[in-house]
Order: sequence, then structure tokens, then C-alpha cells
Amino acid sequence: MGFNSQKPYNDLPLLPPKADIETMAILKKAILAGRALAELKGLGDTIPDQSILINSVILQEAMASSEIENIVTTNDALFRAFSAKTSRIDPATKEVLCYRHALWEGFSTLKKRPLLTTNLFVKIVQTIKESRLNIRKIPGTTIANAATGKVIYTPPEGESLLRDKLKNLESYIHADNAVDPLIKLAVIHYQFETIHPFTDGNGRTGRIINILYLVLEDLLDLPVLYLSKYIIERKNDYYRLLCGVTERGRWEPWILYMLDAVEQTALFTRDRIVKIRDLMEKTLQLAKKKLPSRVYSKELIELLFHQPYTKGQFLVDAGIAERKTAAEYLKELEKIKALKLHRIGKENLYLNVKLYKLLSAG
Repeated sequence: MGFNSQKPYNDLPLLPPKADIETMAILKKAILAGRALAELKGLGDTIPDQSILINSVILQEAMASSEIENIVTTNDALFRAFSAKTSRIDPATKEVLCYRHALWEGFSTLKKRPLLTTNLFVKIVQTIKESRLNIRKIPGTTIANAATGKVIYTPPEGESLLRDKLKNLESYIHADNAVDPLIKLAVIHYQFETIHPFTDGNGRTGRIINILYLVLEDLLDLPVLYLSKYIIERKNDYYRLLCGVTERGRWEPWILYMLDAVEQTALFTRDRIVKIRDLMEKTLQLAKKKLPSRVYSKELIELLFHQPYTKGQFLVDAGIAERKTAAEYLKELEKIKALKLHRIGKENLYLNVKLYKLLSAG
């Protein structure tokens, strides 16, 4: 049957695709994307404490992925909310923090049980939306053009049918079928988004699945690929090429788009990590030269790079200093301009200004 945007796409073909997804152009691009991703993975080993990358990069991915869904916050609101004790967090910032939590929870779950399953997808979307959201049971979900309101896609309907298609997706994810995993990534992402199993949160859940799949395939050690940046910058192409597969079976342009997304964001993330590492080394040298010997420690300086804002409690939690001493250490760091004091309510937060500027750069 032909595709009709006004009717539920219950005839969505199961995987694997019948089309040729390993054309010469795709295979060549997969090599380039794989090389860039390998360089990114190898670079992580040069960071003495890889947890430094968790918040600095994952929060950026969370913000970008949410922005694709028109959930917009600012770097400052996000970093402050992540560091300060406050219940006054605007809804957009809260949703971004939920995305970050969902990504990290998904990663932790995957490390314990290396499987991408429907149950994990449900857990991810429930964390993103802070709700008991589950596989769609009620018909009526459509995807419309934001400007015109015209329905451009109606996903499959019926919980049983959706679960069958998700089960097929699971089988494809874990099948040893000799297809390059980066090519499979493009197929997996298309299929999940086209199944559209939830009433909300499908885009963000799908983008988390992308990163977890790269971890599952041992192409990344940490979920630090800033993939959503590429999609934001080429958002119209993203939706156009998705539709191209659905309406005309045009797999090659879609797969090439996703492979380029992996390559370009791997290069961008690699460059960002190099800059974080270099800035941390410069800060280490500055602190070693200007801080009193009783204050300076490598562990203290590395802590300043876990996220742009820090506070005394972070030093206490890390076992670096007791509360009173921690406050003194932060004041010393402010004196040498490594940090800048910001008062948030009754709390003193100290901003690593150079790290903040680095992370806020496009």
C-alpha cells in the first residue's frame, strides 16, 4: 500500500530494510565517520578524570536536544540550576535537566545490562517527562507542520502493533548482520522515530538511544557525543530526509546525513575536549604558581572543571576540605581570578568564567 500522511502508517516495513543501505557513497562516509569517532574515543583517555566530561559535554547535548523540540533555556540558567540549591527552576531548564538525567540513567543501566530494549526506552521517556508515560494506546497522534498545521505524518497505532515493531527494532539492534554499526545507527534512528511509540518525548528519547547505541557498540566509552548540535543547525534537512525514507524509500540521503552528523559532531566534540584539557592545564599552572601551597592541589583544580559553577559543598563532598576550609580555598581561587563569585539566594557559587565561555561558544 502507498504511504498516506493522513492515515496511521501501520504498514511501516520491518527491519532490515530491503533497500541497499551499503552503497559506495555510504561506505566511504562510514569510514570517515568511524575514524572521527575513534579519535574522539581515544581522546577521552587523555583526560585524567573523565567525569570532567560528563557534565560539561552532556549538559550541552541535553540543552541542544531539547532545543530541537523548542524547549529553550540558557547556559547560565542550566549551569546554575545544576549547581544551586533552589526550587525556582523554570520549566524549560527543568526539562533539560531531566534529559541529562535520562541520558545518564540510560548509560548506567546499559553498563549493567548491555541491551537496548523497549523497557529501557520507556524508562528513558518517563525520566525525560517525569511521568508514567508508556507505549501509546489511544489513537489520534499526528505530526504536523508547525507553521501551517498540516498533518505530515501519522504514526502507526495500536499498542500491540507498536510493541511488535519495537521488538523487531530490538532484534535488529542486537543482530550480528555485518552491517557497519554507524550505518545501522541511521536505520535505528529512522525506525524509532517513525514508530513514534510515545505521545511525547520521542525525539529526545531517540537521540539518547543514538548515543547509547554507540556505547553499546564500544564506539564510545562515555555518552559525550554532542550529536544534537548538528541536527539543530540542519533541522529542516533532518525532517525532510526522514520523510524521504517514509514517502519514497530514499535511504541513501538519510544515512549520509546521519553519518555526516556523527563525523562532524565527533570532530567538534573532540576539539571541545582538547580545549577543556588545555584550559585545565593552564589553570593548574596558574594555581600552582599563585596559590599558597596549603591550598593548591591537582584534585582541587580538576574539580573546577566538572561544571562551570562550584561551591564549598562540592569540595566537602570530594573530600578535599572541610566546610570552613573549602570556603577559604574558593576565596583564594577568586583572588587569582580563576573563579568569580556569584550569589544565588543565600548561596555563594563560584563561576569558572573561562570554562563557561568555552562551553557557551557555538
